[in-house]
Amino acid sequence: MKKIIFLICAVAVLFLVAPRLVQAEETEPVCVLQIRGTIGPAAARYISRGLDEARRLNASAVVIQLDTPGGMDGSMRAIVQEILNSPLPVIVYVAPQGARAASAGAFITLAAHLSAMAPGTNIGAAHPVQIGLGGSDEQKEDRPSVLQQKITNDAVAYIHSISDVRGKKPEQAEQIVKESRSLTAEEAKQREMVDFIATDLRDLLRQAEGRQVKTVFGVTTLSLDGKPIRVLPMSFVESALHAMTHPTVAYLLFLLGIYGMIFELSTPGAVFPGVIGAIALVLALVAMETLQVNWGGVALIVLALLFFIADIKLPGYGALTIGGIAAFLMGSALLFPAAHLTGVALSWKLIGTATAVTALFFLFVVGAGIRALGKKVTSGAEGLIGAVGVAKTDLKPEGLVRIKGEEWQGRAREVLTKGTPVRVVKLEGLTVHVEPVREGF
Repeated sequence: MKKIIFLICAVAVLFLVAPRLVQAEETEPVCVLQIRGTIGPAAARYISRGLDEARRLNASAVVIQLDTPGGMDGSMRAIVQEILNSPLPVIVYVAPQGARAASAGAFITLAAHLSAMAPGTNIGAAHPVQIGLGGSDEQKEDRPSVLQQKITNDAVAYIHSISDVRGKKPEQAEQIVKESRSLTAEEAKQREMVDFIATDLRDLLRQAEGRQVKTVFGVTTLSLDGKPIRVLPMSFVESALHAMTHPTVAYLLFLLGIYGMIFELSTPGAVFPGVIGAIALVLALVAMETLQVNWGGVALIVLALLFFIADIKLPGYGALTIGGIAAFLMGSALLFPAAHLTGVALSWKLIGTATAVTALFFLFVVGAGIRALGKKVTSGAEGLIGAVGVAKTDLKPEGLVRIKGEEWQGRAREVLTKGTPVRVVKLEGLTVHVEPVREGF
């Protein structure tokens, strides 16, 4: 009994002390947030939540490990505001090797209290682009639109203000906006765009040790070397939203939604494809709103689907299918006009494969469903109407009839003798109304 009591006490002490030991071990940790991919609402939400969580943990500093081709202006500004107003020191680290902080990523890096890059990384190419400018390239260069000038001037002023706050050289920052200049890690350090180059997180903390930074609470001296590192990953919802902001994922969700909804319409009662299609379509629309979709591209894809359906129902001899393929290709290529600027545009291989799969889907799957809907019902209660059988007994006016190998209670308007061929004209409950089959009809 004493041993059991001792064991219970030991377990209780372990449960009470262990969390405190872990907490003591992680006193004032360095919290790491990791962004890889386009900057969108999910990334902005993740940074905001991560900074709040770091404050709750009484973190020494927050490191944002960044690898991005750019993203949405609104989400980038939300992240910059969070960093500029953070009471905790924020270090943006462009890593791992081969990563980049392009476009929106350059603004986020410059906004940090300290910024660093891993060897083999680059930063810059932050010129804003207005989608949908008309005219040739030469005309655009000679007569740039007023709207484009406003957007560029606004971006220049914004990066100037960030540089002034962080003590960077505004002329250097201006070049990555106006001239779309991109700098290697060494070039960025030489031009004082970043503070230092670090090979890994531990090297980053070692080099940051003792540096003074100015937060909204005043000047603080960093003491990070040897502090525990705690990675705060994206939540499931944030990860899902972040994944959907990739054009390829949004495009596939859109196609899956179309396939599911049309399959359900062509074969009523399947239910499951319709449910999956509806969910995928809603998710695709959410992602498209984030990606600034070209609705002209969506219209072309919808037009292509109408062409495919029309060619199934009408004798178009394939002309409508050819038109549908052309419209689908053009619509897919125009769907995300800004994606190529961030290096995540839809590949022609994906577009070609999706076009071929869609054409075959409509030709065989949807076509079979539509043709089945047009056929006369030959089974079940409705399939009895018009069926021919024989009277098994005399009908005076009721009796037994044999229809499709089954015996039914029959009723006729006139007396029919046994063996008379009959045709079903009406079904009433379990009684079939029949008439005699006349010769010549």
